[in-house]
Amino acid sequence: MGHLIELKNVYKIYQMGEETVHALDGIDLTVDQGEFVAIVGSSGSGKSTAMNIIGCLDVPTSGSYHLGGIDVSTMEDDQQAEIRNKMLGFIFQQYNLIPKLTVQENVELPLLYAGVSSEERHERAIQSLERVGLADKRKNLPSQLSGGQQQRVSIARALAGKPSVILADEPTGALDSRTGREVLGFLQKLNAEGDTVVLITHDNSIAVKARRIVRLQDGRIIYDGDAHDPRAVVQPEDEAAAGEAREVLNV
Repeated sequence: MGHLIELKNVYKIYQMGEETVHALDGIDLTVDQGEFVAIVGSSGSGKSTAMNIIGCLDVPTSGSYHLGGIDVSTMEDDQQAEIRNKMLGFIFQQYNLIPKLTVQENVELPLLYAGVSSEERHERAIQSLERVGLADKRKNLPSQLSGGQQQRVSIARALAGKPSVILADEPTGALDSRTGREVLGFLQKLNAEGDTVVLITHDNSIAVKARRIVRLQDGRIIYDGDAHDPRAVVQPEDEAAAGEAREVLNV
């Protein structure tokens, strides 16, 4: 069986005035079913560009991207939208909930657009809310929930579409650290239950909650491996920090 996500020699090049910017500079990346991968890097590393390409929100300048065995790198916008709605579940930093809709109606909304029947929408929404522990809040409005609960509703909304990949872009960015840890705990739980999760973050302390870290710098992958390897959280040139990290991790 092939990889769920496969990027081959992907470049994304922008022209900024007279300057040519290689946001992605020939990256190769695969993600298999059931993985929990964090793509980590500082501002300008290329991680947001990588997310946009993986999320079918943009296409590479060159190279190929296969999602579930389908080449999506040369698709038109409407074809990409169809694949996106069918295969990807998005969780963003901002919860993007509709204030006037109940929790359940918010979770059902993408299914409504996808033409899912009323009965199935209802069933899927309840199942998804149960998975994030919020079935009892289904009749509430978003304003009646805490920030962490609202983010869990957005996770339920992503799950309701039964996506092949959950793509979480800085999902804890708007939350305090304790609530952020809870939300990451939910993503770990979903992964343990079989969901494939790709997490985009600039924060090492969040990235290490994944099982595998892919570190980007200047549009290139400089580390791809176990999240608990000391090299996952330091720059390769920072040997002193690597030594300290080994001590902390007892490896």
